[in-house]
Amino acid sequence: MYSAGTDGLVKIASSATGQVVSKIAIPLNLKSNADDPTLLHALSPQTLLLATDSAALHLYDLRLPSHFAKAKPSQTHRPHDDYISSLTPLAPTEQSTSGYSKQWVTTGGSTVAVTDLRRGVLVKSEDQEEELLSSVFVGGLPSKPGRSKGEKILVGSGSGVLTLWERGVWDDQDERIIVDGTGRGGGESLDALVLMPDNVGDGHKNVVVGVGDGTVRIVRMGLNKVVGEPLRHDDIEAVVALGFDVEGRLISGGGSIVKVWEESMNLDDEAEESDDDNGATKRALSESDDSDKQEDSSDDDSKPSKRRKKAKAKQKNAGNGILGFKGME
Repeated sequence: MYSAGTDGLVKIASSATGQVVSKIAIPLNLKSNADDPTLLHALSPQTLLLATDSAALHLYDLRLPSHFAKAKPSQTHRPHDDYISSLTPLAPTEQSTSGYSKQWVTTGGSTVAVTDLRRGVLVKSEDQEEELLSSVFVGGLPSKPGRSKGEKILVGSGSGVLTLWERGVWDDQDERIIVDGTGRGGGESLDALVLMPDNVGDGHKNVVVGVGDGTVRIVRMGLNKVVGEPLRHDDIEAVVALGFDVEGRLISGGGSIVKVWEESMNLDDEAEESDDDNGATKRALSESDDSDKQEDSSDDDSKPSKRRKKAKAKQKNAGNGILGFKGME
């Protein structure tokens, strides 16, 4: 397990014991000051990627001796002018012999960049004139005559818009999906993205989006639009992390809360179930009983007033959504 913090260290711990077995000192920034980490990603068992607040992207070779305290990055790239906000590996090609990604997409400020493990920064997009915060790779989409090969990078912005980028065509975005269009100056920020596993949900390619108003939205690829009702993670804090566990349960994180979402299995089927036009059964998602219930009794006065106003305006979305998640207990 790898972790990085504002103490200027990357810590390597045993997943069996939790004990730290080694450390790496994060390089200083160009002004010889401490450079806080923003992202940490294990690209392969041999390659660790560390992004920092100064827009540096360090690559470490983990095949070095076990004592890393003075280890230096094997490579350092600067694909953006602002801090790196997301990092998404591109799926390996059919020609790959290792099965591990050699290229990855990053977002930083208002640009998208592609970096290669062997050749460095390959391409950087034009200024998109909006803050880019999150990204995810989606493959297996229908290919179209021309340049579409069915592989896209989805990028979440600070204005509630999801942009689609065709793999290999990085000069400009391919399409835009409005996830949240509220507000005169644009919608809520799209802070986290994750692809729904193929064995979860309704069988379509779905992307789960963590939104700045504390909700979770579902975007169906193909239709390229939001489906279902929002899930409410928090009334105030943004959803900044999303994932799926090995059982296919959705996990959302934001503020001081982590929620695990599972399908409601109440005995009252009449109140629980409804049939869509195709006869498919849908059930409401509910958060796990393991969620932090103390948050409900927290003092609202301790919350920032700006966030409190934002949550009040979004109160109409407070209910849990309806999704076709299957096989959850």
